[in-house]
Amino acid sequence: MGRIVSAVIGVVLCIVGVIWIAQGAGSLHGSPMTGHSEWSYLGGALVVVGAGLLLWAGYRSLWR
Repeated sequence: MGRIVSAVIGVVLCIVGVIWIAQGAGSLHGSPMTGHSEWSYLGGALVVVGAGLLLWAGYRSLWR
């Protein structure tokens, strides 16, 4: 059960991270975050954490 939850959280973090990167870069409009580069950096960090969770969930599924 924990693998599925980790994978879902990882996917959600990656999606939110990509949205934050797009808003920070100014290519996704309609938010106060648009055009502020710090959101791109935070989004990148979120994508890395989400990808790490996905890899960890996949690794755990191989050994169980």
